[in-house]
Amino acid sequence: MSTFPSFAKRCAGFVLSAAAALAADLATAQEDPAAPLQIKSIAEVELRSVQAGREAVKLVPADRVAPGDRVIYTLEVRNTGAAPIATPSVTYAIPEHTRYVADSAVGPGAEVSYSVDAGRSFAAAVDLTVRGPDGRPRPAVAGDYTHIRWQLKNSLKPNSVAFVRFRTLVK
Repeated sequence: MSTFPSFAKRCAGFVLSAAAALAADLATAQEDPAAPLQIKSIAEVELRSVQAGREAVKLVPADRVAPGDRVIYTLEVRNTGAAPIATPSVTYAIPEHTRYVADSAVGPGAEVSYSVDAGRSFAAAVDLTVRGPDGRPRPAVAGDYTHIRWQLKNSLKPNSVAFVRFRTLVK
């Protein structure tokens, strides 16, 4: 599980070097490097331009981001083992100093659930509640989510890769 480490210490003027954050993501995404399920995180932003009178959008590495930028995370989930992994589960923390963008977590053949308690429990978005300022339970919103979990419905064969994706908004 990973977050943008020490945002306040690493950044001046709310501009973040995503390259350093990605290195930390890659180092912490898989707690057991000997495990057959390896996860690689890629952070990108959309670059919009007009070409021949039409808007073109391409994804570029999120080398530097600022508040209000939308960052797209793609997780490459790879089975490096010799045997299939039956219905693998991938859990990823919403990076620190970002807010999850509602309904953006996707993964072909995956059931997506969320956590609002630092990854201790997961449920469908409609089933999540948090305590409001008055101490009463209220429905959780995307900004309350701390982690995302993708439960793949199919096995992941040896040397196979699955991709899952989500978006965040830099605070």
